Amino acid sequence: MKKRNILVTSALPYANGEIHIGHLVEYLQTDVWVRFQKLRGNNCRYFCADDTHGTAITISARKKGITEEEFIAGVSRSHQADFAAFGIEFDNYGSTNSPETRAFCVEIWDAIRKAGLVEEREIKQLYDPVAQTFLADRFVKGTCPKCGRADQYGDSCDCGAVYSPTDLIDPVSTLSNTTPELRTAKHLFVEIERVHEFLDDWVSNSGALQPEIVNYLKGQFLSDALWPWDVSRPAPYFGFEIPDSPGNYWYVWFDAPIGYMGSSMQWCKKHGEDSDFWWKNPETEIHHFIGKDICYFHTLFWPAMLKSAGYSLPTKVHIHGFLTVNGEKMSKSRGTFILARTYLNHLNPSYLRYFFATKTSPRVDDLDLNFEEMEARINADLVGNVVNLASRSAKFAAVTGLGDAYPEDGGLFRQAADLSEEIAAAYEERDYGKALRHILECGYRANKFFEDAAPWTIRKELAALEADPAADPAARDAAFKRLQDVATISVNLFRQIVVYLTPILPDLTKQTEELLGCKIESWSDAGRPLLGKTIGTYKHMMTRVPKEGIEAMIEETKNLNKPADTPAEPETDAATAAEAAVSDDQWKDSGQPLLDEPMSDTITIDDFLKVDLRVGRIVEAEQVAEARKLLKLKISLGGAETRQVFAGIKAAYPEPEKLVGRLVVFVANLQPRKMKFGMSEGMVVASGPGGPDVFLTFPDEGAKPGMRLH
Repeated sequence: MKKRNILVTSALPYANGEIHIGHLVEYLQTDVWVRFQKLRGNNCRYFCADDTHGTAITISARKKGITEEEFIAGVSRSHQADFAAFGIEFDNYGSTNSPETRAFCVEIWDAIRKAGLVEEREIKQLYDPVAQTFLADRFVKGTCPKCGRADQYGDSCDCGAVYSPTDLIDPVSTLSNTTPELRTAKHLFVEIERVHEFLDDWVSNSGALQPEIVNYLKGQFLSDALWPWDVSRPAPYFGFEIPDSPGNYWYVWFDAPIGYMGSSMQWCKKHGEDSDFWWKNPETEIHHFIGKDICYFHTLFWPAMLKSAGYSLPTKVHIHGFLTVNGEKMSKSRGTFILARTYLNHLNPSYLRYFFATKTSPRVDDLDLNFEEMEARINADLVGNVVNLASRSAKFAAVTGLGDAYPEDGGLFRQAADLSEEIAAAYEERDYGKALRHILECGYRANKFFEDAAPWTIRKELAALEADPAADPAARDAAFKRLQDVATISVNLFRQIVVYLTPILPDLTKQTEELLGCKIESWSDAGRPLLGKTIGTYKHMMTRVPKEGIEAMIEETKNLNKPADTPAEPETDAATAAEAAVSDDQWKDSGQPLLDEPMSDTITIDDFLKVDLRVGRIVEAEQVAEARKLLKLKISLGGAETRQVFAGIKAAYPEPEKLVGRLVVFVANLQPRKMKFGMSEGMVVASGPGGPDVFLTFPDEGAKPGMRLH
């Protein structure tokens, strides 16, 4: 297989804030993809940097009484420490405030000028007279001029609209909380409408973008004339001054993606390579990993810049959704706006690497971090399946060593080896969840082999023979050989799984290498058994997720975000206000449930139709003795179609037999989830905050099992 040259980037984190778990959705999936490519033997390099320019940096530096350069240097150290703690390895991590980035900015700017894409205009811009600065887009908030949504930033709205800060209704400066005023200043614009035809063709036909992103760009932007892109800001501004326009500075979004090139150039200088190999070579693939909130810049402005300057266009722009926690936006008050450092204070970073991987797919869907689900998955998939196999088999292998020849195992090793390319294809497409399903199946088969082989029985037999002076030596040798065969097979099946998990769990790989005294260096290691070796003493590789760690992390987050000198208002005030708001309602319904669980963002009818809600009948219901919250239900959808469900309603329905025969609303197309107690193949719909206050949704009289809800 020909070795590929692959340049990979993640969006540059802004130097005005700490890394939080929402950021890690991107950097972890990118790191997994890069590790996979390197394990496959490809020449893959991962470049990133801090995004360091803009008014926000100046303001933060002033508050600390230091220079902007000192401020961004401290942030860079903090960011890199957080990334390293989560096992994220960059080939180079730089800064947009570097001479390399400046050089590329000048080169690309000159090319854009020569292409006739730059126009100068006098424009009116929002100015904060209190802070004495023109306001960057992110320092203005107001009401969206398109949809009327309040508290939106000055460049774009949650509805997807993009606009100028001066278009906002009732704008307010976030720096001084005052109304800004309009002032006139000279600005430079890139007229990307002049390359509209090229962009339309690239978006439609390059194959670089996911289908939903293509549709979004063509529907929202390319169907009309493209707006000129304002790429300059007047002084005072922390950034690079534009050489042919003194007193004006490149806007942060101009030099931010160029920061990829600056970072790669730093690496090239260290290793004696030509950066053109990475940015102008048709044999080099360029892969950007970004969030859906910045796809506009990376799929329209950035390709226009690269094309104008004669650089290669992105091979793929991998766009992902946002992180939600327990089904909701990250919240400081709920303790779910969690900093990377806060997480590390309480939980193993491998938990998050693994859980995010289970949720990663090629689509632009949001990723939800549900702590109960994370706990269940780690405990079942990693501790109960993978690590359990290592801990049990290693103690026997430590006695016998690994055999010189691989024993007959009923085809288990070959079966897993034959999945190599299928698992690799899933990694390549960022469908890590699919890859993990294949890998875990290998684990289930390996554990079943170990259980059926019962090496503890063989060990007892061998111990008895060794203790008996009259025992036949041939019988002792045969027992030893049987035990060694089981150990050799089990350890190799475990190592094979670890090879496949290496991109996701590098710490587990290091622990396995230490145990077995042999490096995992190539994807093809999964097809070659390890033989003729003694192994070390097993050390704990991973423990179950501690509930107290999750609780402590959430509590620390709440405390970090609690105002230092503002007393908390009594909860009853909110409840009283909610009651007052509905006092004229004839039913006297409380507003408290809406306060407890605010309504989610608006969705389209297409989003709703993805959920297949059916009427089902509970035909069996029983307690799950080992579970604190679960009932095991068998749901009939009519005819012979039934589903098994584990529902967290135990406290609300302590006598499950009384549910038999009842009709419920059932989510029929939910992806099945393997739980400790069996497979759960859907979900019954209920309301309420939880515990004893859970209320199943029962259809009205006349509904039949199998009917769809519309």
